[in-house]
Parts: sequence; C-alpha cells; structure tokens
Amino acid sequence: MTLRRTLVVVVLGVVAVAGCAASLAFGAVSIPISEILNILFGSVDSGPDYEIIQRLRLPRMVEALLVGAALGVAGACLQGALSNPLASPDVIGVTGGAGFGAMLVLLLLPAQAALVPLSALAFGLLAASFVFLIGFVGERGGGIGRVILAGIAIASLFGAATAALMAAFPDRVPAGLFFLVGGLTTTGWDTIRQVLPYFVVGFVLSVFLVRPLDRLALGDEVAASLGSRPRRIRFLAAFVAALLASAAAAVAGLLAFLGLVVPHMVRLAAGTARNTYVLPVSALGGAALLVSADTLARVIAAPVELPVGPLLVLLGVPVFLYLLRKAV
Repeated sequence: MTLRRTLVVVVLGVVAVAGCAASLAFGAVSIPISEILNILFGSVDSGPDYEIIQRLRLPRMVEALLVGAALGVAGACLQGALSNPLASPDVIGVTGGAGFGAMLVLLLLPAQAALVPLSALAFGLLAASFVFLIGFVGERGGGIGRVILAGIAIASLFGAATAALMAAFPDRVPAGLFFLVGGLTTTGWDTIRQVLPYFVVGFVLSVFLVRPLDRLALGDEVAASLGSRPRRIRFLAAFVAALLASAAAAVAGLLAFLGLVVPHMVRLAAGTARNTYVLPVSALGGAALLVSADTLARVIAAPVELPVGPLLVLLGVPVFLYLLRKAV
C-alpha cells in the first residue's frame, strides 16, 4: 500500500511538471524549452518571447496551479467533514454565489469588468456565510443534513438571481458565458495579487484540519471522546472550502467538477481515505489536472481558446469511471 500511494504521488508530480512545461512552451507561438529556461533564470530580459512568458503564460500557469490545488483541497475538506461523497463547493453555495457576483458586474457594469474577480469572491463568501448562518447556528446546528440542505437552498436562490439577471440583459449574456463554463484567461499578475492572500490563508488552515478530519471519520461520538468537537471541525472545514473555492472562482470561473472528482480519484487510486494523505495529494492532483487541461484547451484548436471547464469533464469522467469500476 505504501508503494501504491508513493506511485500515485510520483505520477501526479510528473504530470504536474510536464503540464507546467507544456503550458509555458505551447500556444499560438511555440517557444523552445531552452529559451524558456533562459528567460526564467534571467539570461534573457527582453524581446517577444520574454513578454509572452513573463506577462502571459507564466501567470496563467501559476493561476492554474493555485486554482487546481484550491479546488482539490476544498472538495477533500467538504467530503471529509460532511461524510458525503457528493460534497463539493456547490454544497455550501459558493459556486452559485460566485456566479451571481460575476454576472452582476458583467451584465450591469460591463465597463467595470476588472471588478469581476472581486465581485465573484465577495458573493461566493456571502453565499457561504448564509449557509453557515442557517446550518451551524442554534442548538441543533452543525448537523450534516442541515448544512447540505441549507447549501442547496442558498445555491438555488443565487442561481435563480443569476437567471433573472441573464433574462433581463440577454444581449450582454455572451460576455459572461466563459465565466459560467469555467476557464482561465490571460490577465497577467493583477488578479493573482488580489486573491493570493485568500489562497494562502485557506491552504494554511487546511493543514490544521488534517488530523481532526481523520478523527471525525471515526464518528462524532468517537471524535468527541478523543477531544475533538465535530461541530467546530465541520464549520472550519466548510469555511476553508468556501474561502478556497471563492478565490478559485474569482480566478477561473465555475469549475466545481474538479473539486468533486479529484479527491475521489486520489482515494480510489491510492486505496486510502485518510485525510493526512488525501488532502495534500488532492492539492497536487487538482493542480496537475488543471494545468494540463488548460494547456490542452489552449492548443487543441489554436488560435481559438476553448473553455477548460467542459474539457475537464471530458478528461476526468472516463478516468473516474475506470477507477470506480476497479474499486467496486
């Protein structure tokens, strides 16, 4: 089993490195690896290739790694905390809130498109806050069923609000489709600087959740006997997932599928459900999958860029079904 788990990490690491190299090398203009290395290590500091790498492809590659890792961790946290294999950022309303926030700016304030990431982040966290208020407050708060039902209700509410906006401004809807289906765009380093603190806080907090989530997997009574507080663990895990998923949506739109599938793929491939393994490897798996899929989406129909969201589904579902068939 140790060899199997190590092999999964090695394979994902190789895929991530290869995806990063391909992300920098391929596109409308192909750049040799030797030239990329010269640019990254400072031997070249000007010219068209330098501008392409430093201002376009490198920030996009970093975005893909951050978003993929964030969604992988968010999905693992939620599935571990709620003991629900279908848990993903959708469950706590983040996806619906972020979608509404982005469409609000794109449809009502199209001249202020630069505010889309901040609006998506703010409304994603707002939606999660409503879910927390309903699901965790009160004597019976913190139950798995109550949190999930609250998330479904809030997600439906924001989904209806988004649909109403789209119906009111049908001529502006095409501007927001890329965000709704999910995809990375070349915006330089500005967006990363805006949301990087949220990623950092989410990743740091997730480290402290690893062992508590493993105790929670033993059952609430056993976890409580070991000194843990199940309600507090679930709240913190949901908060971390909301923070990471909102930041991811601010950068790449709605890619909820990744957060749902990657933790399952890690568990099935490695043969373990321990969060001390699943959480960090889900981060690596999410990063490797997204950076590779984004590169493929850029080059498969170049110079036209395809949204990475549908491509992720096409790539991920067959692998997931194969692993599931082998496991059952």
